[in-house]
Amino acid sequence: MNVNDIKPEVYELAHQAEAEIRPQFERIDRIAMLNTRKVMTAFQDNRVSDSCFAGTSGYGYDDLGREVLDKVYAQVFCTEAALVRIGFVNGTHALSAALFAMLKPGDTLLSVTGLPYDTLRNAIGIEGNCHGSLKFYGINYKQVDLKNSEPDIEAIKAALSDKSVAAVLIQRSRGYENRKAFSAEEIGDICAAVKSVSPNVTVMVDNCYGEFTGEHEPTEFGVDLMAGSLIKNPGGGLAPTGGYIVGRKELVENAAMRLTTPGIGGECGATLGNNRLLFQGLFMAPHIVAQAIKTMTFCSAMMKNIGFESSPTPEEHRNDIIQMVALKNAENMKKFCRGVQAGAPVDSYVTPEPCQMPGYNVPVIMAAGAFVQGSSIELSADGPMREPYTLYVQGGITYESGKLGIMMAVNEMLS
Repeated sequence: MNVNDIKPEVYELAHQAEAEIRPQFERIDRIAMLNTRKVMTAFQDNRVSDSCFAGTSGYGYDDLGREVLDKVYAQVFCTEAALVRIGFVNGTHALSAALFAMLKPGDTLLSVTGLPYDTLRNAIGIEGNCHGSLKFYGINYKQVDLKNSEPDIEAIKAALSDKSVAAVLIQRSRGYENRKAFSAEEIGDICAAVKSVSPNVTVMVDNCYGEFTGEHEPTEFGVDLMAGSLIKNPGGGLAPTGGYIVGRKELVENAAMRLTTPGIGGECGATLGNNRLLFQGLFMAPHIVAQAIKTMTFCSAMMKNIGFESSPTPEEHRNDIIQMVALKNAENMKKFCRGVQAGAPVDSYVTPEPCQMPGYNVPVIMAAGAFVQGSSIELSADGPMREPYTLYVQGGITYESGKLGIMMAVNEMLS
């Protein structure tokens, strides 16, 4: 099965869906333009040149591209410093380094957006018994659940009466939860509430899936530290691996010590010829994120038209690139994933099956025919095989290819 097997009725459904969502595209394009100007300004102000694209080996001392890229990221995210490294194996790794930058034994981490994303639970010590977790080092954990899918500001303020709370964690995206993603402005409101009670508490944001989805970033509204993955939004589909941390200078330096080793920090780390891809990926990121948001808007409209609930709805403003689709049963999840995989440019012949994966406590099904393994900015679909059988769809580095992938998923479900 391939894209030539899409049935006429699916094309008709796609035509109907596209007519419904066309008004949303003007807003998406406007945001992409504003963010492109922001990125372009940072490139020009920091004098990005061809010499920045040369890589280093060994220890990686005096890597001009690495140093300039850090400055570019810091300017784009309006922070004092940045740490952008291919040494981060994924977003969870970057987030973990950021957490250790803020906390020491005896401190308490307070999550104020409910339970963190699955893979981060092991790093914190909420689940499992992993060597080296926050819990392993005597760092405590508490959380405040969302109230009607919104931050419970009064409960957050009350939780801060515990004077051992040294850091607050905010997860921007929905993760594998039935909740909305938060805008930079909403995160700013949480940050303001925290600082009004405990000015010295550090506020950190897990920004995975959220970069460039709006006109502003959370670090523009008082957030102290923020981290994410380069194979999601900011890598623009070109970054081969890596993650970033941005924020206050001393916190970013602390995170660098965790990534490498105390006394070395960010001074080492060969880039191995990847600088050009990291620069070019960031340059492309606002446009690529817009393509992903258009694809997910199309997905929402298509699923609505065949009788499945999804969030966000086609007309909603988006604060991450994730589309949550309620598929009701395991077989529908398998069908949707088979369609997405069959509509991919890479590994289209593979049949996705649920399996146990590191960091997850239930089998997970994943469909992703990506140029970069696990890249969430490329069209993919995944979800835990548990009730209520919700699939999380994200990405699409071009709207046209993403549209075909969603049509293939619908084609498989209707068959």
